[in-house]
Amino acid sequence: MSTAQMLANGEYAVPAGKLAVIVTYLEMLSRAATRDVPLRTGTTFRQKVTPDPDWYRDVFRRVGSQDWLWYERQSLADTPLRAILDDPDVQIFTLTQDSKDEALLELDFRTPGQCELAYFGLTAKLIGSGAGRYLMNEAITRAWDAGISRLHVHTCTHDSPLALDFYIRSGFVPYKRTVDIDDDPRLTGVLPGNCATWIPVL
Repeated sequence: MSTAQMLANGEYAVPAGKLAVIVTYLEMLSRAATRDVPLRTGTTFRQKVTPDPDWYRDVFRRVGSQDWLWYERQSLADTPLRAILDDPDVQIFTLTQDSKDEALLELDFRTPGQCELAYFGLTAKLIGSGAGRYLMNEAITRAWDAGISRLHVHTCTHDSPLALDFYIRSGFVPYKRTVDIDDDPRLTGVLPGNCATWIPVL
């Protein structure tokens, strides 16, 4: 993590090779109502118990890295990544279409009484099909059925522009905002240089 230099006009100069994002933190303190949405024909929902790191990285990349610069899990070696995936308090789910997994839902119960919606997203193949609402219904139901008192998530300005509004419409309430600065993962080699071409490399 690196800090930006504040300029005389109140702006901040982000160092070369860095990315700056605005992160919005949201929480749900009681179970939100859900609206039933069926999956389209040929799409199935399933849990992946102790998934293989290679499987996880592949879905993670196709859901979030290519377009939205998800990189945190891509930078983990097998041992620390497997420690997360094998933890019984971390639950991983996906949606399968045409025999290929096209979504990632990760629920993290490692803090007692709480659940973090750690990762949530679809590949382009399922966007617009209602699968996102179905997946969120599963997230809300499974989290609150576990007896929690708080479900929380965060998103940033490099994520899908639809994400923040979707979370709010799902019942999450924003409570904090930060500016985060980190290395551009396309320059460190964590992600290929052709990821998220809509975000210029500086």
